[in-house]
Amino acid sequence: MTFYVIGIGNKEPNFTVKQQQDILDTHVFSGGKRHYELVKGYLPKNHQWIPIQSPMQEVFTAYEETSGTIVIFASGNPLFYGFSNTLKNKYPDAEIVTTPYFSSIQLLANAMHINSSHLQTISVHGRTWKALDVVLIQQKECIGVLTDTDKNPATIAKRLLEYGYDNYKIFVGEDIEGTEEKFQELSLPEAPMMRFHPLNCVILKKTTHRQIDFGIRDTDFKGLPGRPKMITKMPVRLMTLHYLNILNINTLWDIGFCTGSVSIEAKLKNPDITVVAFEKRPECEAIMIENQKRLGVPGIQVVMGDFLEQDLSTLPKPDTIFIGGHGGKLEQLFLKMTPFLHQGTSIVINAVKQSSILVFKEQCAKIGYTIIQENTITLDTNNPITIVKAVTPSRFPKTLKVYKTLKV
Repeated sequence: MTFYVIGIGNKEPNFTVKQQQDILDTHVFSGGKRHYELVKGYLPKNHQWIPIQSPMQEVFTAYEETSGTIVIFASGNPLFYGFSNTLKNKYPDAEIVTTPYFSSIQLLANAMHINSSHLQTISVHGRTWKALDVVLIQQKECIGVLTDTDKNPATIAKRLLEYGYDNYKIFVGEDIEGTEEKFQELSLPEAPMMRFHPLNCVILKKTTHRQIDFGIRDTDFKGLPGRPKMITKMPVRLMTLHYLNILNINTLWDIGFCTGSVSIEAKLKNPDITVVAFEKRPECEAIMIENQKRLGVPGIQVVMGDFLEQDLSTLPKPDTIFIGGHGGKLEQLFLKMTPFLHQGTSIVINAVKQSSILVFKEQCAKIGYTIIQENTITLDTNNPITIVKAVTPSRFPKTLKVYKTLKV
């Protein structure tokens, strides 16, 4: 199969002589409804038009029933979160020739005289918030955002304010190159109160850097009412994150999140990871949400209710599991989670009671896991906390050190 993908703007295109000839030599064309209105005057008579619309499988079927070359018209740069990438994924052996135009983000940056040397662009168009959440936690200096109907300038600004990222200003481009073209610079509080043209894109520019401690102070978290010690203390938390290998995993399950301290600090250290946090105490849900907003950590998936009653099959399989609480049901917990372990999954527990450590080791042995690290930490007058890590044999490091006791 051969595809010629031509990027066009939001106006009648000015095709090159070669592009005009390629169009006249072709019978089958494709693109969105808006693209057709812009290019139909250039197409030969009796042409076939394959509209790009949902469901996409019908579009691909139409392509596959066509012999010869297909010319596809796409917005902006089809190699930049665009249709050429979709074609490459679907038809890796096809010949795909792309002629790009300016992306909408480029046009917005140029119109607003924004230095785009450090511009990092992400897309929330038809996607989750994850890509935006990652660059916000990283506090990138200049962020381009490709939007959609729901994730528009108003809702983007609202999300930034909700999680404390008021250290950005927002630039909005609407109907760029169209009859209602508009560019404006706004403060974040202004944007949620406004309506925008459906065709828009956004650039976020950092004004100041939001300071977040490497190890979050325990007092920065909202805690359980009347139980201020019910939190994984900062030194213990940081060592736990080390045991969880948090910089080198994709998915963390945090069982018994309580105040959310481990989940939140894990996401701050590695914004790309998926964190699924479980807790059965109803009051902890509001505490987790409040702490996420205080510390600027969106994107944690919270699962409320008894872990033993959850449908875990709908969740991403964990690369590492942290057991912060088990309610005396550690054996049942292992029975529940074992079917969802894969060869590389590690398991870490923080335990106060010796009985919990013994049951943890017994259950690990039953499923073929081996203890590779164990530390006991005592902070001031608090009860000693023992951190234990277990992995499958294939995960053994070449050089293995087991640390016994550390008093701080």
